[in-house]
Amino acid sequence: MGNINVAIIGVGNCASSLIQGVYYYKKAKETEFVPGLMHVNLGGYHISDINFVAAFDIDKNKVGKDLAQAIFTPPNNTFKFCEVLTTGVKIQRGMTHDGLGKYLSQIIEKAPGPTADIVKILKETQTDVVINYLPVGSEEATKWYIEQVLAAGCGFINCIPVFIARERYWQERFTERGLPVIGDDIKSQVGATIVHRVLTRLFRDRGVRLERTYQLNFGGNTDFYNMLERERLESKKISKTTAVTSQLDYKLSSDNIHVGPSDYVPWLADRKFCHIRMEGQTFGDVPLNLELKLEVWDSPNSAGVVIDAIRCSKLALDRGLKGALIAPSAYFMKSPAIQYTDDEARRMVEEFISIPQPVAEKVHASKK
Repeated sequence: MGNINVAIIGVGNCASSLIQGVYYYKKAKETEFVPGLMHVNLGGYHISDINFVAAFDIDKNKVGKDLAQAIFTPPNNTFKFCEVLTTGVKIQRGMTHDGLGKYLSQIIEKAPGPTADIVKILKETQTDVVINYLPVGSEEATKWYIEQVLAAGCGFINCIPVFIARERYWQERFTERGLPVIGDDIKSQVGATIVHRVLTRLFRDRGVRLERTYQLNFGGNTDFYNMLERERLESKKISKTTAVTSQLDYKLSSDNIHVGPSDYVPWLADRKFCHIRMEGQTFGDVPLNLELKLEVWDSPNSAGVVIDAIRCSKLALDRGLKGALIAPSAYFMKSPAIQYTDDEARRMVEEFISIPQPVAEKVHASKK
């Protein structure tokens, strides 16, 4: 069905894992099980059909470098599982706005020179889909980039907790331009939020009343370093908390739930440690307590999910779908326009893939 031309905003650890993953699995057989992917061939698009054509960053140590070199340039520190050959794609100088916070500015120096002409680059490279990997808290920078994406006529995948796809204003903007958007805030393959969500749903399905819970996360990548600036965390905490509480059919007091990043431990590199505690009541008001520790490499944990999101975005472009894609957003993202259980969301995405019909539009209409 042809290539899917992809541009990346923010060439950090997540971009590194995504690009490595596309190269690592480019020869995967369609019958092969690939960890983290729904399908090797999704709707007619193989992993190898993803073609990176542009990338934007503000780090002076990355701007001007080939994408293959930039993804392994410090402060990137994720797991290297694949060599990436020279791509011919040079990192272009992006827009800063609020993308460089108090702590990141101590380890990242802005590249000199003006911001590149983003719209022109996206058009010249015939970009189909743009991925947003900006740091948490980049509200103004994200909105600025979206204006460029809309002007260039590309689909958009919002992997960070800035609320776009779930907001009516931005849904209407993408609809007006006839473009799809998937968001907001990418889920991992098996990460802290998806585990916490599934356990919360399990409690409810098995009749355990969840009374109190916390999720504490810490790691050693620039994401956790950036989130030491607590003012940048508001949307992140809302996104992660809502992803969990959406699995309950009753309200959990804010005093009884805490979900969010906790600290930065440099020697962990891109590893993330998660601690979850859940306290509930079972039959006879007898207490039940659960504690769990999860250790993951943070960035590879979401790369496969993004590969599936890219291909769903291209299917939407092919089919003329526009606005927020309800099914892909519900399955791939923590803060979609409409929350579903993960089982239901996966079924909806399978329908979206297999039926060349705006299933997401029908679901959305039925909710009105």
